[in-house]
Amino acid sequence: MIWRGKDRRKAPDSWIYFARLLAIGGWLCFIGALIVSFYAAPEKNYGLVRYYQLPIRSHWLMPLTNYLYLILWFSAFSSIACFIIDRFRNRRSTDNLHFNLVLLFLVSVSWITYIIIQAF
Repeated sequence: MIWRGKDRRKAPDSWIYFARLLAIGGWLCFIGALIVSFYAAPEKNYGLVRYYQLPIRSHWLMPLTNYLYLILWFSAFSSIACFIIDRFRNRRSTDNLHFNLVLLFLVSVSWITYIIIQAF
Protein backbone atom coordinates (compact mmCIF):
# COMPACT_ATOMS: atom_id res chain seq x y z
CA MET A 1 0.00 0.00 0.00
CA ILE A 2 1.46 3.33 -1.07
CA TRP A 3 0.89 6.41 1.06
CA ARG A 4 -0.44 9.29 -1.03
CA GLY A 5 -0.83 12.05 1.56
CA LYS A 6 1.14 15.24 1.94
CA ASP A 7 4.64 14.70 3.30
CA ARG A 8 5.02 17.06 6.26
CA ARG A 9 8.55 16.04 7.12
CA LYS A 10 11.07 18.80 6.60
CA ALA A 11 14.25 16.90 7.52
CA PRO A 12 15.29 13.94 9.67
CA ASP A 13 15.29 14.69 13.38
CA SER A 14 18.12 14.14 15.84
CA TRP A 15 17.02 10.56 16.64
CA ILE A 16 17.42 9.55 13.01
CA TYR A 17 20.90 11.08 12.93
CA PHE A 18 21.75 9.26 16.15
CA ALA A 19 20.52 5.97 14.65
CA ARG A 20 22.65 6.54 11.56
CA LEU A 21 25.65 7.27 13.76
CA LEU A 22 25.03 4.06 15.72
CA ALA A 23 24.71 2.05 12.52
CA ILE A 24 27.97 3.42 11.13
CA GLY A 25 29.68 2.83 14.47
CA GLY A 26 28.37 -0.75 14.57
CA TRP A 27 29.72 -1.50 11.11
CA LEU A 28 33.08 0.11 11.89
CA CYS A 29 33.30 -2.02 15.03
CA PHE A 30 32.50 -5.08 12.93
CA ILE A 31 35.37 -4.23 10.57
CA GLY A 32 37.59 -3.75 13.60
CA ALA A 33 36.46 -7.16 14.87
CA LEU A 34 37.56 -8.72 11.59
CA ILE A 35 41.02 -7.23 12.05
CA VAL A 36 41.27 -8.31 15.71
CA SER A 37 40.10 -11.84 14.87
CA PHE A 38 42.87 -12.15 12.28
CA TYR A 39 45.44 -11.75 15.05
CA ALA A 40 43.53 -13.59 17.82
CA ALA A 41 42.52 -16.76 15.94
CA PRO A 42 44.71 -19.86 15.79
CA GLU A 43 47.05 -20.11 12.84
CA LYS A 44 46.26 -22.47 9.97
CA ASN A 45 48.28 -25.65 9.54
CA TYR A 46 49.01 -25.61 5.82
CA GLY A 47 51.01 -28.27 4.03
CA LEU A 48 53.98 -25.99 3.52
CA VAL A 49 54.06 -25.22 7.25
CA ARG A 50 54.07 -28.94 8.05
CA TYR A 51 56.76 -29.63 5.44
CA TYR A 52 59.16 -27.07 6.91
CA GLN A 53 58.03 -27.96 10.47
CA LEU A 54 57.38 -24.34 11.40
CA PRO A 55 55.88 -23.65 14.81
CA ILE A 56 52.26 -22.54 14.73
CA ARG A 57 49.88 -21.30 17.41
CA SER A 58 46.92 -23.65 17.80
CA HIS A 59 44.97 -21.68 20.42
CA TRP A 60 43.14 -18.37 20.63
CA LEU A 61 45.00 -15.44 22.19
CA MET A 62 42.79 -14.69 25.18
CA PRO A 63 43.48 -10.94 25.64
CA LEU A 64 42.63 -10.29 22.00
CA THR A 65 39.69 -12.67 22.17
CA ASN A 66 38.26 -10.69 25.08
CA TYR A 67 38.55 -7.47 23.05
CA LEU A 68 36.94 -9.21 20.10
CA TYR A 69 34.10 -10.39 22.32
CA LEU A 70 33.45 -6.83 23.58
CA ILE A 71 33.63 -5.31 20.09
CA LEU A 72 31.09 -7.79 18.78
CA TRP A 73 28.72 -7.14 21.69
CA PHE A 74 28.90 -3.41 21.00
CA SER A 75 28.16 -4.08 17.36
CA ALA A 76 25.13 -6.21 18.23
CA PHE A 77 23.80 -3.70 20.79
CA SER A 78 24.19 -0.80 18.38
CA SER A 79 22.08 -2.63 15.80
CA ILE A 80 19.44 -3.37 18.47
CA ALA A 81 19.40 0.30 19.45
CA CYS A 82 18.89 1.23 15.79
CA PHE A 83 15.97 -1.24 15.61
CA ILE A 84 14.35 0.41 18.62
CA ILE A 85 14.83 3.93 17.27
CA ASP A 86 13.51 2.89 13.85
CA ARG A 87 10.50 1.24 15.46
CA PHE A 88 9.42 4.50 17.06
CA ARG A 89 10.50 6.92 14.33
CA ASN A 90 9.56 5.13 11.08
CA ARG A 91 5.83 4.72 10.77
CA ARG A 92 5.16 4.68 7.05
CA SER A 93 5.31 1.64 4.83
CA THR A 94 7.68 3.51 2.49
CA ASP A 95 10.30 4.05 5.22
CA ASN A 96 13.48 2.01 5.00
CA LEU A 97 13.58 -1.38 6.73
CA HIS A 98 17.38 -1.36 7.25
CA PHE A 99 18.16 -4.95 6.34
CA ASN A 100 21.85 -4.19 6.82
CA LEU A 101 21.21 -3.87 10.58
CA VAL A 102 19.49 -7.25 10.60
CA LEU A 103 22.52 -8.73 8.87
CA LEU A 104 24.90 -7.00 11.31
CA PHE A 105 22.96 -8.30 14.30
CA LEU A 106 22.73 -11.89 13.04
CA VAL A 107 26.39 -12.09 12.04
CA SER A 108 27.57 -10.52 15.31
CA VAL A 109 25.49 -12.85 17.49
CA SER A 110 26.51 -15.93 15.52
CA TRP A 111 30.17 -14.90 15.70
CA ILE A 112 29.85 -14.37 19.48
CA THR A 113 28.38 -17.86 19.77
CA TYR A 114 31.24 -19.30 17.71
CA ILE A 115 33.83 -17.61 19.92
CA ILE A 116 32.17 -18.89 23.09
CA ILE A 117 32.13 -22.44 21.73
CA GLN A 118 35.68 -22.43 20.32
CA ALA A 119 37.75 -20.23 22.63
CA PHE A 120 36.26 -20.33 26.10
